[in-house]
Amino acid sequence: MNRPLVIFGTGDIAELAEYYFRTDSDRSVTAFTVDGAFVKEDSFKDRPVIPFEAIESEFPPSKFDLFVAVSYAGLNRLRSEKMAAAEAKGYALAFYLSSHAFIWRGFAAAPNLFVLENNVLQPFCRIGRGVTLWSGNHIGHHSAIGDHCFIASHVVISGGVEIGDHSFIGVNATLRDHIKIGRSCVVGAGAVVLSDAPDETVFRATPSEIAKIPSSRLKRI
Repeated sequence: MNRPLVIFGTGDIAELAEYYFRTDSDRSVTAFTVDGAFVKEDSFKDRPVIPFEAIESEFPPSKFDLFVAVSYAGLNRLRSEKMAAAEAKGYALAFYLSSHAFIWRGFAAAPNLFVLENNVLQPFCRIGRGVTLWSGNHIGHHSAIGDHCFIASHVVISGGVEIGDHSFIGVNATLRDHIKIGRSCVVGAGAVVLSDAPDETVFRATPSEIAKIPSSRLKRI
């Protein structure tokens, strides 16, 4: 049995994290924490909300682990900063692997990894610290995702791809095999990436055109 858990955050992702840990893991969530300036209520999801500055006095790292459940704000830098702050206080960072993800034997989960349902992680892929894999992604064999990345839903990362730290890959993006994406890159929703990209590259997909006639004038679909 793993140790009880404190979740950093009180937003949507923290609410989801509490649900996943409670219904699909052997972790029990005991409390939530945020920076003191952002404590708006005494409780969240029927559990106490404790200022982060004082968390170790009430829920010490000798007895509790911590999970940082925040978004990709600032290209995931907020999450990485809070992970570092939690570890500086002595907390071990938990991870969550959905029982409905397909993960081959031998995969080593890094601290604060968050893998949701219907992800496929092929053999020999490597995923760094603080990475979020939203639902339904394909992570190809021998691929490597750096620390503090956010992979949105239904992304295809082909075999042998390397993705640098602090990158964001949007919904339905496709990355061809054996390419290297630099640090702090943004691959927009629906983008198709076929070649290497340096640090801080932004890819935008071409959006669908809006037809010049309304749907009421369509003769067939």
